[in-house]
Amino acid sequence: MPDPAPEAVERLSHRGYVFLPATDAVAALDVGVEQLNALRDTWSRLPRDTYLRDGGRYRSRRHSCFVQDFPAAALSAVAHRSHWQPTSYNALHGGLERWFEPIEAQVMSAPVWTRLLASIGTLFARVKGAERWFIEAHQFRIDTADGIGRPTPEGAHRDGVDFVALILVERYGIRGGETRVFDTEGPSVGRFTMTESWSMLLMDDARVVHETTPILPGGVAGFRDTLVLTYRARGFQAPD
Repeated sequence: MPDPAPEAVERLSHRGYVFLPATDAVAALDVGVEQLNALRDTWSRLPRDTYLRDGGRYRSRRHSCFVQDFPAAALSAVAHRSHWQPTSYNALHGGLERWFEPIEAQVMSAPVWTRLLASIGTLFARVKGAERWFIEAHQFRIDTADGIGRPTPEGAHRDGVDFVALILVERYGIRGGETRVFDTEGPSVGRFTMTESWSMLLMDDARVVHETTPILPGGVAGFRDTLVLTYRARGFQAPD
């Protein structure tokens, strides 16, 4: 099978985003599906997000940070830190220092985890060269136990970084959850519903805005598990 990585780099460079089905994603990043699947049950142990300003209880998450240095592309974890965004990028939760529980040690020590984050960072570096990526990793579960879950309660947004990777881990018993990508000038450039585990959307955060519509129960109380990775060259975002 042809290597999908060069095509992913070309499409990301040309359009500002690329959606990779699971087969293409694992091939482009040289990661194993069985090894990735071994991490899936950790999403069922995510603590509740207590910072939601819309009053909801539909989101659980963990958060950890890493640094990737080039040219070796080596990845290393950094001391646990808060997640912070300015209000210009996140009108709902911006300006808050949000402290989430770190990602479990068994996840961060898994070779497939290191390879996934490093391979995505290397792909992004082929689009826009960087000496170092400052990486934030977010494990999310959005559930419908109370009837509705909002993957992006802040609406269509940018993250204030260089690149974003949105990875679907699992989707169960839900309706909705359409992901939409817009050019920063306004027009929609892509819309699709991610249904396949380990499919992923890679985005140039300076060029596109993204959102995912609410999810609803599909006959049972379901959930949508994702891994969101952000890559920034200018350091971690933090209060002035």
